[in-house]
Amino acid sequence: MEKKIDILAFGAHADDVEIGMGATLAKFAKLGKKIVICDLTKAELSSNGTVELRQQEAKNAAKILGVKRISLDLPDRGLQLKEEYIQEITSIIRKYRPSLVFAPYREDRHPDHGNCAQLVEEAVFSAGIRKYMEESGQTAHKIASLYFYMINGFHKPDFVVDVTETMDTKLESLRTYASQFQQTDTAIETPLVNGYIETVEARERLFGKEVGVTYAEGFLSKKPLLLSQDLIGG
Repeated sequence: MEKKIDILAFGAHADDVEIGMGATLAKFAKLGKKIVICDLTKAELSSNGTVELRQQEAKNAAKILGVKRISLDLPDRGLQLKEEYIQEITSIIRKYRPSLVFAPYREDRHPDHGNCAQLVEEAVFSAGIRKYMEESGQTAHKIASLYFYMINGFHKPDFVVDVTETMDTKLESLRTYASQFQQTDTAIETPLVNGYIETVEARERLFGKEVGVTYAEGFLSKKPLLLSQDLIGG
């Protein structure tokens, strides 16, 4: 049965969405918005942790944020622009019929993140074409907007969301991924186990400082933003 949600956030791997916009999702979840995270892969090539452990960590993180989570089985490090992958993501968009879709920003040190953005952008467009995958029985769905969150990069955002009140929730969700962010005797050395969460927190603090709040998460858009309130106020 087709559903209607407010936000559908895609990531290449479990923890991508939390890194980029976990506090924003927690904020809107507290406001009663219906939110789904969709991980494209099972992150089976991760240097640390097993698929089973990462799936459990992802489930726990989603519970902390107050959102639903689903996972596809596209290949880790294999997120190429293939028609079958676009179709699978299109089916998810049509199933949940979100108002807003989020994906990683294309400029990132990890190629999977940029490839995820490209696949989602293609699927968002295809989801709105009535005759595309007509044989599936799903009806076309056009979202209101597609926005991009940052994972490893630090870019000038097109807009930010004040997440001062939910930043602790984001940090709690990230710490759930102990296999990825904790330095242990058996952990393989990666950029994630050397103060990565602290770096993310510092980025969000800097974005907040730019707009006069304690913490903010930054986003990018490929189209202009329409403000619905009087700029001057009063």
